[in-house]
Amino acid sequence: MFVLVNLKAYPCDPVAVATAADDVATETGVRIAVAPQAAHLDRVAEIGVETWAQHVSPVEHGSHTGSTLAEAAADAGATGTLLNHSENRLRLADIDASLRAAERAGLETVVCANNPRQVGAATALEPDAVAVEPPELIGTGTPVSTADPGIVEGAVEAAAAVAPDVPVLCGAGISTGDDLLAARELGSEGVLLASGVAKADDPRAALADLVAGL
Repeated sequence: MFVLVNLKAYPCDPVAVATAADDVATETGVRIAVAPQAAHLDRVAEIGVETWAQHVSPVEHGSHTGSTLAEAAADAGATGTLLNHSENRLRLADIDASLRAAERAGLETVVCANNPRQVGAATALEPDAVAVEPPELIGTGTPVSTADPGIVEGAVEAAAAVAPDVPVLCGAGISTGDDLLAARELGSEGVLLASGVAKADDPRAALADLVAGL
């Protein structure tokens, strides 16, 4: 299982969370990555934890003020990037262009989608993985794997119908080890989470609990 911790723009210490994630990953052998703000990519990468960008823009080198250049994210230490998170939606053409930018920079990709239909469309764009995240459950503490298991199962089926080798991750409301195991039972190969770790009083304990059952 792949655990990707999105720090969003939460007022947490990215280095502290990265250190906790690196410790738990080393101790358990579970693949854990952290996605900080772009300005913190290098600080997080220096810890040694797998580091992901929260987004890269659908641009090449040039006049693109305010954009997150895929090559710059890679230079800062990112090895992957999220795309089309529900809090940063992209048009279909821009998802495709961001994927090509990430590919150009050697970044692994996960494209987020709201539902199985969107998962199928995202899979057709050839990302490394897709993630299903119903936006109404994000940050609620109610995991989609229990609130509506059919969405996860449908997403897995939709992706497999397009490209059987593209894994599906599960997001929205994931915070406990039981949530992770439920997602796995539904066919998910990983989880996205944010507040369950970024807002935790003890991120290390939160991560250790999350992966304890694996």
